[in-house]
Amino acid sequence: MGKSSKDKRDAYYRLAKEQGWRARSAFKLLQLDEEFDLFTNVTRVVDLCAAPGSWSQVLSRVLIKGEKFGRAAWQDRDAKFRQQMLGLFGPQTNVEKPELLEATEPLIELKPRQDVKIVAIDLQPISPLPGIVTLRADITHPATIPLLLRALDPEYDSKTRSQQTAQPVDLVLSDGAPDVTGLHDLDIYVQSQLLFAALNLALCVLKPGGKFVAKIFRGKNVDVLYAQLKIFFEKVHVAKPRSSRASSVEAFIVCLNFQPPKGFTASLEEPLGVGSRLSDMTEHNNRNLPVTAPTVLQNPKTGAWDDTPALPKKTDGDGITEVQIEDLRPRRQDDIRWIAPFIACGDLSAFDSDASYRLPPDHVSLDPIQPPTAPPYKRALEMRKAFGGAYGKTGKA
Repeated sequence: MGKSSKDKRDAYYRLAKEQGWRARSAFKLLQLDEEFDLFTNVTRVVDLCAAPGSWSQVLSRVLIKGEKFGRAAWQDRDAKFRQQMLGLFGPQTNVEKPELLEATEPLIELKPRQDVKIVAIDLQPISPLPGIVTLRADITHPATIPLLLRALDPEYDSKTRSQQTAQPVDLVLSDGAPDVTGLHDLDIYVQSQLLFAALNLALCVLKPGGKFVAKIFRGKNVDVLYAQLKIFFEKVHVAKPRSSRASSVEAFIVCLNFQPPKGFTASLEEPLGVGSRLSDMTEHNNRNLPVTAPTVLQNPKTGAWDDTPALPKKTDGDGITEVQIEDLRPRRQDDIRWIAPFIACGDLSAFDSDASYRLPPDHVSLDPIQPPTAPPYKRALEMRKAFGGAYGKTGKA
C-alpha cells in the first residue's frame, strides 16, 4: 500500500492505515465474513496469493488473537453496554456511586481459538505475521502441494505420493489476480487459469463441509465457472464487497459446504481428475452424442426439395419478416449453465470506494503499515534512477 503526494485516495485506503491494516483489501475479507460467517468454527486456513499479507493479517487478529470487527464487534459492545445499564438502573443500583456512569464504551474480551493453523503462500516474499506460516511458492506448480501438506502436517511423508492431507483445513482463501493488461478478455482468461490452480490446490486440502473464497473477474461466460464449482460445493455465491470499487470487474466467488463427488481424487498432476485424459474424454463424449438426420421438406409451389427445416416466421405491418431460429443442437441433461446468486456485501452506511471524501484540516498523512518487501517494479525504479529520474539526465550547456 503506497503513499500518494497528498494522500487523497479513497476512504478505505486511509482507514486501513489508521486501523493498522497492511492493505485496504482487508476490508473486503471482513465484509465477506459479515455476510457469510466465514470464520465460524474455523481453525485451519490456507491463504493463497497472500502478499502483502492483509488477509493473513485479518486471520491472525481474528483467529489467533480473538479480535472482533464490524457487526460482531458492534453487537458485543451493544450487549455489554446494555448489561451495564441494567446494572446501573436495576433494583440493586447504588446511587452513591456516580463514577460508574463514566463507562462509555466497554472493552471487548479477546477470545483466542485453540489449535489454529494458518499457512500463507505467494510468489512474493511476505513480511512475518504472528502465528502465520509463510511459503514462497507457485500455486500452479505440482511441487507446491508437498510443501503445503508438510506445513499443515509435520508428519507428512512425501514418499507415499499421496496429495491428500491427513489434517484437512476448514477454509481456503485466494485473493490473487494477474497483472492486468487492459484487454478484458485476456485478463479474464488469465484470472480464470489462476482460479483453476487455486481450486485444484483447495480440493487437495479442504475437508468435507469446508469453504472456498476466491477472486474472479466477471465476464460473459462466467456462468460456466459457476456451474463447474457447483459440482464440488453445495452453495455458490458471487459477492461484491462495498470496499471493492464498483468500476472494477472484480468480484469474489464464495463456495460453501464442500462435497466432493464420489470417487473423486484431487491432484495437481491430473487437474480436477482429468489431466492428460481430457482429449480421450472429449472424444468419448462426442461418440455418445445422438446422430440426427437433416429434415427434408418439399416446397408446395415449386415442388423442389429443401433440406432446411421449416422455421417459424412473423411479418409485421411494414413488410419486414422476422425468422425465429431454433437451437437444433442435441442437449445433454448434465450440460446446464447455472447462474449463481449475486450478493452485495455492505449496506449504504459504509463508505463508497469510488467516491472522494474531503480531508479534515488537521489531517496528517500516515506511512504505510508494511512497505513492499520486493515489489515487481523495484527494478524499473532502479533503472529510472540510474538514468537520472523520470525526465532523464540533463546535459550541461
